[in-house]
Amino acid sequence: MADQNLMEKIISLTKRRGFVFPGSEIYGGLAGTYDYGPMGVILKENVERLWLSMFRDNRDDMFGVDAAILMNPKIWEASGHVAGFSDPLIECEKCKRRFRADHLESLGKCPECEGKLGDARQFNMMFKTHAGAAEDDSATVYLRPETAGGIFTNYKNVVDSVHPKLPFGIAQIGKAFRNEIAPRDFIFRLRELSQMEVEYFVKPDDWEKAFEEWRKMMHLFAGAVGIPENMVHELEVPDTDRAHYSKRTIDFEFDYPFGRKELWGLAYRTNFDLSAHANASNTELAYLDEETKEKFTPHVIEPSLGVDRTILAILSSAYREDELAGETRTYLALSPKIAPMKAMVSPLLRNKPELVEKAREVRAELKKVHPAIAWDDNGNIGKRYRRQDEIGTPFCITIDFDTLGEKPELKDTVTLRHRDTGEQERLTVSQVVERLQTALE
Repeated sequence: MADQNLMEKIISLTKRRGFVFPGSEIYGGLAGTYDYGPMGVILKENVERLWLSMFRDNRDDMFGVDAAILMNPKIWEASGHVAGFSDPLIECEKCKRRFRADHLESLGKCPECEGKLGDARQFNMMFKTHAGAAEDDSATVYLRPETAGGIFTNYKNVVDSVHPKLPFGIAQIGKAFRNEIAPRDFIFRLRELSQMEVEYFVKPDDWEKAFEEWRKMMHLFAGAVGIPENMVHELEVPDTDRAHYSKRTIDFEFDYPFGRKELWGLAYRTNFDLSAHANASNTELAYLDEETKEKFTPHVIEPSLGVDRTILAILSSAYREDELAGETRTYLALSPKIAPMKAMVSPLLRNKPELVEKAREVRAELKKVHPAIAWDDNGNIGKRYRRQDEIGTPFCITIDFDTLGEKPELKDTVTLRHRDTGEQERLTVSQVVERLQTALE
């Protein structure tokens, strides 16, 4: 069930605490664009690092590329994007507003002014621009609508340079651009987005086994970034709704505040892409098995994950409100692995040099475990806790006069506060270091 109030609270928190800002805000904004702030940048990088670790770096069969955003336009002709990368567009004859036809409850009246809607037509979503000084058709290029194109066109280079054995994959994180008719739902549907994609090349008869392995991997990744299993649902996409290159697709859907929508996709692309590029470029893209001497065009499994939709799913599932010390509290129950700050160190009073000095010593010890240890001495300790709760910081460590030995039995101990419960315990610095290490492992 849609919860617009929750969505508004999440959007407010992300701006207030430096996760996501409206794009070009001081000029009135630009629809479908958002900027990541200080906390959002770190969260995004943590998600991408975890994906790279699980999908590429901890495997012996994966290789990386970072392909150019601007590519020869013939690539998109061969892949079918020039002809078929489109959505149904419909325009109001009265107010001239444009909508996606499949997003309208009724095709009779305009939802804005109740004017008459025209006939639906296909609208290609690729952004066009020109390369070089000329601005004629010969200079037309496109901002890539997906990162997969750069992977397929580098397939031969990877094979020739590192000589991988099947099965193997090529992974890439990068920007993609889609001229959405109606961008909506915060960072869910954007005109400029980030993708984490793998093209995994297999023998034709092995695609089902590989498909199942990557399906399990995507569920593991959901758990790793803190997305609850009961909020992720698999949808077997029927033949009529699949992309032109796909023989089987599973959409991983998530229960967003605005409803259940697509989070990620897993597609069996057959050998469509390599065959299409081989024909269009007149380049041999077959694979030669050195053992059997068999030559064939590999088939492809594609796990495709949108970074922005992943972050929105993380924020949606981590958002919490509760009562603590008689007050309503908001916090993000982020996994320590992806939380922007792993802990916060604070002197009880900022105007006491001895407390500040000791707090900096403790922070230096914790930074040996992880560099993302926040420092906060602004305002009273309660306000500091509330700020860190909204950022999603798992632990807050306070240095007080007992730390300095006001109570001899508590000397060199600190207060460790737990984000999710608000509970506090007295620990030595070495115990806090161990607690942090355990949480990050």
